[in-house]
Amino acid sequence: MPSKRLMGAFAFVDFCLLIAGVLLIVFSEIWRAPNLMFNFTLSNEMLTGGLVLGIFFLLTVVLSIGAVVQKNHVTTGFVVLNWMLIADAIVDIVAGTMVWFFTLEERVHYFGVFNSLSRDTRIEIQDKFSCCGYFTQNDTVEIGGSFCTNQTFVDSLVDPDNTDTFRCVAPLTKFTDFTLNNIFTTIYGFMAIIVLLFLASMCVIKRRQEEERFKRIDAKRGGRGFV
Repeated sequence: MPSKRLMGAFAFVDFCLLIAGVLLIVFSEIWRAPNLMFNFTLSNEMLTGGLVLGIFFLLTVVLSIGAVVQKNHVTTGFVVLNWMLIADAIVDIVAGTMVWFFTLEERVHYFGVFNSLSRDTRIEIQDKFSCCGYFTQNDTVEIGGSFCTNQTFVDSLVDPDNTDTFRCVAPLTKFTDFTLNNIFTTIYGFMAIIVLLFLASMCVIKRRQEEERFKRIDAKRGGRGFV
């Protein structure tokens, strides 16, 4: 039987993976709820990616429990677990990279998102950030609300030396950049848990194989000197 210290380390990392999976699933669902900025920032593809990754993590935890409860001489469960961890790593990298990709062209990407919004949602954003339109004073401006009340006021905000002044692109991309950077950094950070659990699983396999080998040698000797 592997040492209590080794199994304790394995259980701790396994628990960390469980927490990571639960958090991914919970936040993937919470962020689908009506919320002006999260609905603007996170696409269904991003949220689905987080949900899939969370499910993979939970399935891995179930496999790890099955591997642990097997008889000491059986390591098949840990071998399957290690292959599952490799799959976790691939899905984790894909999900993190998908989010990271959107940070490369935020201004252009979210211009398309802003264009696709309803009139009421655009006005809500304009009122929230005291801005009119996305890039310029006439591309995506919606007249109405409490800030962009009329075209004359909108025209008065034009600053030829600074196209971001009173434009929604600056506050919107500030929020999206902060949110996306934190999300993909966290997802990449889960790789540490995956790697540690993989190493712990390998150690358990090695320890079980050694103990089983000593048992076989001891059985041939007819004594109990090795275990």
